[in-house]
Amino acid sequence: VTDKKKILFSQDYKGQKLAEQIFQGIILVSAIIGFIYGYITEQFGWTVYIVMAGFALSCLLTLPPWPMYRRNPLKWLPVQELGAEEKKAGDRKPKRHAKN
Repeated sequence: VTDKKKILFSQDYKGQKLAEQIFQGIILVSAIIGFIYGYITEQFGWTVYIVMAGFALSCLLTLPPWPMYRRNPLKWLPVQELGAEEKKAGDRKPKRHAKN
């Protein structure tokens, strides 16, 4: 994966939490507004339309990895050379397993 793809298709953990909170908030508000409006007009169809519009809006705001969801990138450990890992593995003593 190239760095460009990594940036375009990734969210950090705090960004995922923010996206989830925005998503749930929009769904909740649209459900309350839809229920009230549907109750006043006595038509359940309007409730469904308003909740569906809230769902579409929340998907538009939370599914793409907008820059506000990429503000806290993870700090990864540096790459270790393969030769150093092989040397360390050879220096180890074999493990003895306990017999039952």
